[in-house]
Amino acid sequence: MIGVIDTEGDCAEWDFPADPGAVRTARAVVREQLRDWGLASLGDITVLLVSELVTNSLRHASGPIGVRLVRPADPVGALLVEVSDPLPDPPQERAATLDDESGRGIQLVARSSRRWGTRPGRTGKTVWFELVLPG
Repeated sequence: MIGVIDTEGDCAEWDFPADPGAVRTARAVVREQLRDWGLASLGDITVLLVSELVTNSLRHASGPIGVRLVRPADPVGALLVEVSDPLPDPPQERAATLDDESGRGIQLVARSSRRWGTRPGRTGKTVWFELVLPG
């Protein structure tokens, strides 16, 4: 991990090197942060989607990968999760066939989250998704 930017309050951020070990580390820190926030029930799905997006960043970008969680102040809100990398091109949702070994990550994010999207950044892009808080 390049560094923990912030894990206080309602926002937690980390930067990871473009290294295969980043996926495992990202999963661990995200799961721990959700536990600290009392949102452990969102752990499995959040970790799965973060893992997919960080893996996409590793495959297509060549630079640090940022992961950011934002816990809503409103108990009926949604957890915001963002994964950033230096590649400016947004991910392409594509229809993977049964024989394809990859290509389902963005489909998984789209189907598993309340909503998702991308936005350009100063040096790349951010892919974000929202998960409804447990009621």
